Amino acid sequence: MSADARWSDLAPRVASGVAMAAVGLGAIWAGGVVFAALAVALGGLMTWEAARLYASTAPTRAGLTGAAALALALWLPGIFVLPLVVAAVLVNAETVPRARGPFAALALAALLGAWVLGELRAGEAGLTWVLWLAVVVIVSDVAGYFAGKALGGPKFWPRISPKKTWSGTAAGWLGAAAVGAVFAAPTGAGVVLIPVSVLVGMAGQLGDVAESAVKRMQGVKDSSNLIPGHGGVLDRFDAMLGAALALGLMRAAGLV
Repeated sequence: MSADARWSDLAPRVASGVAMAAVGLGAIWAGGVVFAALAVALGGLMTWEAARLYASTAPTRAGLTGAAALALALWLPGIFVLPLVVAAVLVNAETVPRARGPFAALALAALLGAWVLGELRAGEAGLTWVLWLAVVVIVSDVAGYFAGKALGGPKFWPRISPKKTWSGTAAGWLGAAAVGAVFAAPTGAGVVLIPVSVLVGMAGQLGDVAESAVKRMQGVKDSSNLIPGHGGVLDRFDAMLGAALALGLMRAAGLV
């Protein structure tokens, strides 16, 4: 592959990436209803894409149902979260002709990951923690992208994600560790945030690989074409979903 071909997707990726970063950082800074609305919108769009991937007869309804359930889950006490989200997923699964289990798993991950983000920002130190999580995912992705393109080498999992290399994967881990070191003091977590950041970065990479596996099984390149250079919302936020779900489990276990 020529050098020009290797970097051919860089311009649209950068342009849409800058736009998404501006919107995301603005919402993170604003917090409150603004960030909650963004989380609800992302959850609804990812549910819509999941429904389309699995040939739902009512993908728009699926997206709206997921968004409504997520909005209620963020507004009501925590005890209602799982019942609301699971109910929305089960209702939407009825519109999927086959592979309802994989669809339900993907939709559930999308809604729970978006809920974790909304709930995290609503906390007392939510601004710092959401910034940390976002920067871990972004730095892991950027470091992995450039290291993988520049260094190449053995593939990480060629059957599932043929573009990912071990050099890019390792660069992502190093980038996540660096982010953890920077945020150790601001979050008050201390040096423990360094290994936690690496684990969250790994979870983000696994989220990326899992979404690639779904697309490969469904025979599609992108989850949709909503974002130039990135495909769909799931394509762009798959790593964030994996990272958010991992962080949610660590918080539930009292590890962070």
